[in-house]
Amino acid sequence: MRERLIVRLPNWLGDTVMAVPALRALREGLAGAELTLAGPWAGLLAAEGLADTVRTWPRGWSGRLRCADGLRAFGARTALLLPNSFEAAAAAVYWGARRRVGFATGGRRWLLTDAVPPPRPRRHQVDEYALLAERLGVTVRDRTPRLTPPAAGGPERAEARALLGAAGAAGGRPWVGVHLGAAYGTAKLWPEDRVTELCGRVHAAGGVPVLLGTPDEAPLAARVARASGAANVAGRDRPALLPALLAALDGLVCGDTGLAHLAAALGTPVAALFGPTDPALSAPRGPVAIVRHPVPCAPCFYRTCPIEHPCMRGIGAPDVLARLTALLAAAR
Repeated sequence: MRERLIVRLPNWLGDTVMAVPALRALREGLAGAELTLAGPWAGLLAAEGLADTVRTWPRGWSGRLRCADGLRAFGARTALLLPNSFEAAAAAVYWGARRRVGFATGGRRWLLTDAVPPPRPRRHQVDEYALLAERLGVTVRDRTPRLTPPAAGGPERAEARALLGAAGAAGGRPWVGVHLGAAYGTAKLWPEDRVTELCGRVHAAGGVPVLLGTPDEAPLAARVARASGAANVAGRDRPALLPALLAALDGLVCGDTGLAHLAAALGTPVAALFGPTDPALSAPRGPVAIVRHPVPCAPCFYRTCPIEHPCMRGIGAPDVLARLTALLAAAR
């Protein structure tokens, strides 16, 4: 009977992308094992050949219980837990996994058979996930997340192009995505006047700025679009369309968000703006330029800035555009 392994994926998009090197090493190093991936963003990995089965871990508790029953029926001997939550470890016990591997955090040490001490000092998230995977006897050699973009002639890419066209993104000029949001909190956000200025500079340089964001950012996107003439798809896409939409862009400007990791993994050049968080721990890997304005209080990891937001306000639009332009030139 084949060895069966469940990998509980992280809850956040960016963290899920950063887990890809570890997942690829597991797939290659445990060739005879039957792997199941479970997580809120597992569907984005369905076409990557990283597992035999992917299961979306629902956000709501009733859906989680149904999913947990299905994973229990899978009969896995081993569970690799990438989230540091108590709930992830308790779920692995319910699944019946006799070996449960994860970091010893959140008061859950007693639920783990392999309670791995978190490294001190902390490492980049990609490397910490690799540390857990290596507990299962594999070696994670390539530490850069890589995902396959949707096929250029496929339906997802066609839908993405149609969405961009309907929003006013004319063809024949570079499409530069500008992402407005950050689920982490307002401390990661670039000020609205800087976003508007960047969009104007992209226009002047011959590109088409394309505003991206969730429905919560739609009012902000509408204001920036009115002021700058940017194309606006904020709140009009859907999670399953994100890979095709990001692959259609020539470049992306955004903060320390999951979108930055997904775009870089797909090969889209990214100018990533860092303020309250530490790029040594969570910067995207791949075709990426990290843009920062050094201040004494950063990184603070605050979700809301208690002062004048100097780390993000100090990042200028000309510098961001220059860094992105250099990335695009290198990618040609």
